[in-house]
Amino acid sequence: MSDTVIRIGPALAVAVVLLAIAATGIAYVGRTGHHRAVAWASIRAAVQLGLLALVLGILVKHLWASAGFVAVMSVVAAWTSAGRVVNRRPTVGEAATLLLPVALASVVVVTVLVASGVLPPTGLAVIPSAGIMIGGAMNTTSLAGRRAFDELSARRGEVEAAMSLGISDYHSRMEVCRSAAATALVPALDQTRTVGLVTIPGAFVGMVLGGASPADAAVMQLFVLISILAVSSCALVMITELVARGRLPGSVGARHV
Repeated sequence: MSDTVIRIGPALAVAVVLLAIAATGIAYVGRTGHHRAVAWASIRAAVQLGLLALVLGILVKHLWASAGFVAVMSVVAAWTSAGRVVNRRPTVGEAATLLLPVALASVVVVTVLVASGVLPPTGLAVIPSAGIMIGGAMNTTSLAGRRAFDELSARRGEVEAAMSLGISDYHSRMEVCRSAAATALVPALDQTRTVGLVTIPGAFVGMVLGGASPADAAVMQLFVLISILAVSSCALVMITELVARGRLPGSVGARHV
């Protein structure tokens, strides 16, 4: 089945390596400042996917092990997002705080789906579903948090002026950062709006190639897109609240507001 999509073999390995080198080289020549990050991300992805392939066969057989793996995913996602939001190596407290927008909605949704019988109580169903949602929430949290702090830093004078007029710290900060943070939802919105017109998502293609009917594949893809949109919306609201309430005071751009 895999050969129907792409041929697995030495040629593919060479193509992946060349693409990683090309991405790193272009980032370097373009002076983006991310060439080392691109190279390291490529290496990490190869190692992590290799390890995932080794352990997933064991984890999916036990629901408790799958739940533990989801917990690990949540912690890693929160740590990654916290680093993006505060623009440095995060503290344990900051990463713990971001568990709320990154993982809470996803865990609740997956739990409800399993309890209601919509999602089978198996690792093969729980791990991918939770991973898709947590990944979407992580991206939204990172983008929204960073944009919120950047806006607070750039419009510090407006915040201070509002506070001098007697408006509370929270409302002064929220008025400035809310609209900027909301732009983080654009990728999820565009992905949902253009599905079937611009992109043919992987879940849809995979199910059809696996023998499912196009109708079943469409329903499954709709579930994936709407779940990402739902948890991303929750993540956006929660990270904006955290920023406006000063729950991440050590971040760059928040220290002077």
